[in-house]
Amino acid sequence: MAKRAHAYPQVDPGAAALVDAPVASVPRGARVGDALRLARRRQAVAVSADGRAWILRDDLARAARLGLDELPAAMLARPVPAVESRVSEIAVRRHLASGAPVVIVRDGRRGALGAIGAVAATTFTSSSPRFPERLSAFARDALTALGPVAREQKAAAFLVGGVVRDALRSPGPLATRDLDVVVEGDGIAVARALAGALGVGTGGLTEHARFLTASLTSPQQARVDIATARSERYETPGALPRVMPASIGEDLGRRDFTINAMAVELASDGYGVLDPFGGRAALAQRRITVLHPLSFVEDPTRLFRAARYAARLGFTLDAWTARAVGLALRLAPYTALSGQRLAAELALIVGDQRPDVALRQLGTAGVFRLLAAEHRFSDASAERVRRLPAALAWCRAHGVTPTAIETAAVVVLFGQPPAVIRAALDRLVITGEPRARIERALARRVTPAAAGTRASDRARPWWGFDDLEILVTWLGGGAARRDVEWFVETAQTARPALGGDDVVAAGVAPGPRVAEALRALRDARLDRRVTDRDSEVLFVQGFVSRKE
Repeated sequence: MAKRAHAYPQVDPGAAALVDAPVASVPRGARVGDALRLARRRQAVAVSADGRAWILRDDLARAARLGLDELPAAMLARPVPAVESRVSEIAVRRHLASGAPVVIVRDGRRGALGAIGAVAATTFTSSSPRFPERLSAFARDALTALGPVAREQKAAAFLVGGVVRDALRSPGPLATRDLDVVVEGDGIAVARALAGALGVGTGGLTEHARFLTASLTSPQQARVDIATARSERYETPGALPRVMPASIGEDLGRRDFTINAMAVELASDGYGVLDPFGGRAALAQRRITVLHPLSFVEDPTRLFRAARYAARLGFTLDAWTARAVGLALRLAPYTALSGQRLAAELALIVGDQRPDVALRQLGTAGVFRLLAAEHRFSDASAERVRRLPAALAWCRAHGVTPTAIETAAVVVLFGQPPAVIRAALDRLVITGEPRARIERALARRVTPAAAGTRASDRARPWWGFDDLEILVTWLGGGAARRDVEWFVETAQTARPALGGDDVVAAGVAPGPRVAEALRALRDARLDRRVTDRDSEVLFVQGFVSRKE
C-alpha cells in the first residue's frame, strides 16, 4: 500500500506512444490521383515526397472529387506540425488544440514514424461569463431562451458566425443586433419554438424548408437566423455544393476561415467555445487562415471575403493561405461560378470598411482576372482605389449615390481596354441601364474650364452627368475633380426661385419653351445676372420678348 502523501511522478509516454495512423512516401512529382491511391492502399493519413512537406489524404480526396487528379500533389501541402518521438504528450496536445489536423512524429534518422490524428472536436473552452450582456436586448433574450427551447426539441443549439469572432476579438458591447445559430437537430422546429418563447408573431418568422433554415425578426428589425447543422460536398470547382444534415463539428468544417469556424454552446450558462481549427490563435496572431488548401477552388468568392475580412479587421493572410490563393488563380477560370455571386461580393466590399485596402489586395494578387483574363492592375488602378474612401465620403456628404456594384465596377475597370471592360461586365452579368451607366461613366471625359470662364459656361458640360459619372470624375483627380466639386457643391444648388408655372405666368408659352426658359434662368442665376424673384420675373419677360 502506498504511503499517504507520497508523490508519484506523472508518466508521459511521449509522442511515439501516441501514434495512431501511418504515413507514406510518394515519388517526387506525384499527381493527386496516384498519391491518393497510394495513401488509401497504405491506409496513410498523410503522404510526403521529402519528409518535410505533408499532404493529407483528406485533401487528396477532396481534389479528386473536384476532378483534379492530374494536379501535382505537392500543391496541396499544408503546414503540419512535426515533433520528435520523445516530445511530451502535452506538447502534442497543444498542437492539436490549436487546430492542427494531425501531428507527424519523427524519430531521427528513421524519419517519420506515423501521425497522431486530431480527435473529433468536442472540447469547449471558456468564453466570457458576461457574453450575453454585450448583446442587444432582443439578441440577449433570444440567446437565453435558445438552450432550453432546443432541449425541448431534443436538439442542441450553437451560436456561430461573426458575433462569436467579434466577441472573442475584443471586449465591450457588440455592434451587431443579429445572431447566427446552428442547430444539431431540427432547426425549423427550434425556430418555431423560439418564436413562441419570444412572443414573435407569425409575421416575424420566415421559414426556408428547402434549405432547413428559418429567420426571426423583432419589431426593432433585429434578427436571429437559425440553420440546421450541415456539411457540404463540392463536386465542381466554383459550383454551389450539395448540403447534408451533419454535426456541429462538420458544420464548422465547411466554413471559410478559422476565425469564422468557432461556435458557442448554448446548452448551459457557461457559453463554452468550440474551436476545432485554431480560430482563437488566428485572432491573437491577426491572421486570415483557410481550413484546407482547396478552399478557394471550391468557392472562389472566398477570395473576395478574405480580402474584405483582412481589410475590416486589420489582419493579413498567412503564407499558406496566400499560396492557396495562388493555386485557385492557377486553376481559373471557374465556369460554374455565377457572375451574380462575384458581383455580390464586390458590392459588399464597397459597402464595407476600408474598401481601398481590400480592392488593392485583390488587384495585387491578380484576383480581378476572374472577371476578365486580360485585366491588369496598374499603378494608376492602385491610385484610384486609394482615393475611393475619400470619394465615397464626399459623395455621401453631397447626396451623390451611385450603387455599390456600379461603384465597384468603375473602380476596378477604370483605365482598362474596352475589350476587358466588355468581358468583365459580361462575366458579372451586368446588363441594361446599369451597364449603360458604367460604360458611359468609363468613357465620358470633360475638358476642365479655362480660367475666367463664366459660371454658366463652366457648369454647362456637367448638366446631365449622373451620380456614377460624377464619382468617376472625382476619382480621376486633377482639374476635372475641382470642377465637378464646384458643380455639385455650388452650381447644382443655384436654383431659380421661379418654377414652371411661374414662367408660364410671366408669358412663356406652355411646352418645350418652358424648359428652355428655366435653363436660361438657371444660367442667369449662376452668372449672378439675377439675384431675387423680382429680377427673375424681369429676366423671363425679357426672354419672351427676345424669342418673339
